[in-house]
Amino acid sequence: MKISEAKQKAAALVGKMTVEEKASQLLFASPAIERLGIKEYNWWNEGSHGVARAGTATVFPHAIALAATFDPELIEKVGDVISTEARVKYNQHVRRGDYDIYKGLTFWTPNINIFRDVRWGRGQETFGEDPYLTSTLGIKLINGIQGNGEFYKASACSKHFAAHSGPEAKRHRFNAVASDKDMRETYLPAFEKTIKAGVSGVMGAYNRTNGEPCCASPTLMNILYGEWGFEGYFTSDCWALADFYKETGHKIVDDRAHAAALAIKAGCDLNCGSVYEKLIDAYEEDLITEDDITRAAINVFAIRFMLGEFEKERPYSDIPYTKLDCREHRALNLKAAEEAMVLLKNDGILPLENKNMRIAVIGPNAQSRNALEGNYNGHASEYVTVADGVRRVFDLADVSVEEGSAMIERRPCGYSGFKNQLSDGIAAAENADVAILVLGLDRSVEGEETGVSDDYTDCGDRKHIGLPAAQRELCDAVCDVCENVIVVIMAGSTIDIGDKARAHAKAIIQAWYPGALGGLAVANIISGKANPSGKLPLTVYPENYPLPDFEDYSMKGRTYRFIEGEPLYPFGYGLSFTKFEFSDAEVISESDENYVVSVNVKNTGAVSGEEKVQVYARYTDSRTETPNFQLCGVHPIELAAGEERKVEICVDKYFIKAVLDNGDRVCPDDGITLFVGAHQPDKVSNRLTGYECEIIKIK
Repeated sequence: MKISEAKQKAAALVGKMTVEEKASQLLFASPAIERLGIKEYNWWNEGSHGVARAGTATVFPHAIALAATFDPELIEKVGDVISTEARVKYNQHVRRGDYDIYKGLTFWTPNINIFRDVRWGRGQETFGEDPYLTSTLGIKLINGIQGNGEFYKASACSKHFAAHSGPEAKRHRFNAVASDKDMRETYLPAFEKTIKAGVSGVMGAYNRTNGEPCCASPTLMNILYGEWGFEGYFTSDCWALADFYKETGHKIVDDRAHAAALAIKAGCDLNCGSVYEKLIDAYEEDLITEDDITRAAINVFAIRFMLGEFEKERPYSDIPYTKLDCREHRALNLKAAEEAMVLLKNDGILPLENKNMRIAVIGPNAQSRNALEGNYNGHASEYVTVADGVRRVFDLADVSVEEGSAMIERRPCGYSGFKNQLSDGIAAAENADVAILVLGLDRSVEGEETGVSDDYTDCGDRKHIGLPAAQRELCDAVCDVCENVIVVIMAGSTIDIGDKARAHAKAIIQAWYPGALGGLAVANIISGKANPSGKLPLTVYPENYPLPDFEDYSMKGRTYRFIEGEPLYPFGYGLSFTKFEFSDAEVISESDENYVVSVNVKNTGAVSGEEKVQVYARYTDSRTETPNFQLCGVHPIELAAGEERKVEICVDKYFIKAVLDNGDRVCPDDGITLFVGAHQPDKVSNRLTGYECEIIKIK
């Protein structure tokens, strides 16, 4: 069914409602209208990396980890599993008349905000710092969730529109100031691309952007509906409309009725919150018309028709309960977790042989379930922590486990403070042949508006990009007493573990929040059962790097595209246990919208492996500043040892156009160079990998 047909059906149904009934349907908890056969419906559901907050479901690696796979087709498969399990749950809920929160088919995912600053606590929910990668993976996740049938398998929603990435402590009153250039070059492309690809929903952000509250911004709404032709539904973020009148918010109107009027007239169809309880008051005060309410009601009911809610025979009702967190889905989950692992350093210790030896698994995340899940998570039927995974895979070894330190020193540890943890961690390390340090963060430290502020965090955002002090002390102490140290970093962002540990550790793995089976994936990488192929979707900065002010939304000095110094590890970087060679890169065809690039890839190592072929553009334009490099193509390829194959990569010309100061996207006036390889063509990547990318001059 096309959305236009669904809107016709919605208009016919809405036409039978009173104005009060129409208004009641614009709240996220929509009541039943029994006389019209309409059941109650709760719009609020989450599915960032699995069906969330509603019992058992497959818990995939968090979004930032999925981004590290650089594997669009894998992300679409993950989205398909999410919608399959959503239908499993929905089928059971409908059978039993359960229409509670988190029980519907409208998922407020993906979060396609740009992770412009690694200190942002909610960056773990995103696909990283790059507009192309975010757009590409966002589209694939949406395709997987919504499916390609006559009806939506489930509904996806691009959020948070727009220019939203902290600060968490001020989000209800914050004004993000961004230039036309930065908006069009960085903050808007993923929204434009996912909307034109058919996403069914868009969620507004809490903050103001350039002075206008995002959930009622004339500028943003004109772009969304007028320029891009969006045909889906628009929802506020939860209780964002209350910020319109609250003294602690934007305070741009005096009361709820005026807030409701401002939002619905701007184009906000659905209210996650309670402000739209005052829609009828606004109507009776002539602040809005019935047509305003009708338009919004048609938009939301069109989605419910697209989901097949009113069909005599509901689509996807035959998906059985046995598909929930089933063996097939767990296998995909493990593959996703393995692909998400980014090997930052390997001095030859990996792969580690399974033999009779002593392994110490040490750190606050060694046995942490929270560090597997991230946030916006469901609950899996099985969890494998890193300690569990090491025990399973290294079954010939003697494995000991110690916490070693608190994550953040917020609570006493008995009467002896933290020194008893530290001494036990050191003891385990000095008696081990290999120490696996499992460090990082969890959702109690970085996340959404946590309300906790201390020396390290502010309401979920980080104040520092190094390890917390307690973990730094543990890390350095373990490096003092154990020769063979492997560091595993579990976090939703990047962390500098410090000069001493970086130099001493023989291997460093960025494991993110890797999902329910993430500990097994870590152990499989360490043992060589899986070959790492993950790439950094974020820049890893040195701890003392002078990042711009966190509240500054200018892209100057931010991310690999505009960095003004050297990173520790660059965006797009990640090692393997084998070697790949690239040759004969060329443009083989061109259309108005794309180039097609081909390149020969050969696995010259001794083991099979998967490489993520990347295409970057460098272009200059006399009229504006252009990025250092811009990712514009990705293509995974798996090759056996010695195997060689040609791959073709589609390069979207949209991402190799210069963006002028007024926001116009134009062909650069001074030539384009494409770089094809396994990393971006910067000096640090070349040095760390030992080879440079293939070069194609276009003009």
